Amino acid sequence: TAMIAAYSQNGCSKEALELFRQMQWKGVAPDKITFICIVDACACLAALAEGKESHSIIVDSGFNSDAVVGNALLNMYGKCGSSDDARSVFGKMHQLDVFSWNSMIGAYAQNGHAEEALHLFQQMHLGGVKPDKITFINILSACNYAGLLEDGLHYFTCMNRDHGIIPVAQHYGCMIDLLGRAGQLDEAEDFIKIMPFEPEVEQWMSLLGACRIHGDVNRAERVAEYVFELDPKNAAPYVLLSNIYAAAGRWSDAIRVRNVMKDRGVKKQPGYSCIEVKKKVHEFIVGDMSHPQKEEIYAELQRLTRQMEEVGYMSDTKASVCNKGEMGKQHMLYHHSEKLAIAFGIISTLPGTPLCVTKNLRVCSDCHA
Repeated sequence: TAMIAAYSQNGCSKEALELFRQMQWKGVAPDKITFICIVDACACLAALAEGKESHSIIVDSGFNSDAVVGNALLNMYGKCGSSDDARSVFGKMHQLDVFSWNSMIGAYAQNGHAEEALHLFQQMHLGGVKPDKITFINILSACNYAGLLEDGLHYFTCMNRDHGIIPVAQHYGCMIDLLGRAGQLDEAEDFIKIMPFEPEVEQWMSLLGACRIHGDVNRAERVAEYVFELDPKNAAPYVLLSNIYAAAGRWSDAIRVRNVMKDRGVKKQPGYSCIEVKKKVHEFIVGDMSHPQKEEIYAELQRLTRQMEEVGYMSDTKASVCNKGEMGKQHMLYHHSEKLAIAFGIISTLPGTPLCVTKNLRVCSDCHA
């Protein structure tokens, strides 16, 4: 259990699951801590099948009535994109503490079910459970994902006025992101200026991301400088600013930023997408040719692309940052890691099977569409 916990807590989720299998083969009975660590590992990998199997073992072992284990299951199902399974666990829990409510609201929020998240918050209030800072992070996140600007402003105001909870950096970050996505960049920047503490990288990066969405190059240049100063080894602002220049057709500036990044020794984290099929997590990078089923994957991707184009799909080449003309940009977009993961999922599962793809970076606008 100690070794599984060490793996799980240090980002080695695959190793934690493998060690858990060895533990089972050797007949060693897992305890409460083991299950919490394994469920967390499944959550990190978005390994729904492994998570459900672990849930079944938890039930057989009699730990399903434990509140902490139940909260871990709620979190796992939420991160695996299965709000229905999370709701089922939530409905069967004997003890619902603030962590349980937060986990269920969070599961709804991160899977785009904003109305359900807000409704559950009202139920929480009526049930006499006092919300905490995490509750409002989840509520504001729900508003953010759904673009509910007025609701977000309302909950941001009432958290202090009605509940005595002083907003922290994450609450401000949600509001900056929400305002930015709505195109209110002036208001988003004002929000940063009125914070009762010095802005951190996360708040400036939210605004920089909004600058890319809305093509505000001048503001992006100014905001990026703040991030460079706060975290000079962070690759994200360099990449984002370069992409903003590229989308605006300012290729010389895009190349200049990439060269500055290289000269300063800043390295970009490679983007990848993961999908679980038949209890195994498969990982893809852009243009990946390492998978043993690469020929079938690319054939399926071509088929899907033709079908989409027949019904009017046109690739969003602004999401591509290569300076290779429209055809070159389209080629790069067609082979993004999330598309490869989806194509693999389709050819590897029965029709109608839900596919859950996770990424370490934000999905580009073309793949998201």
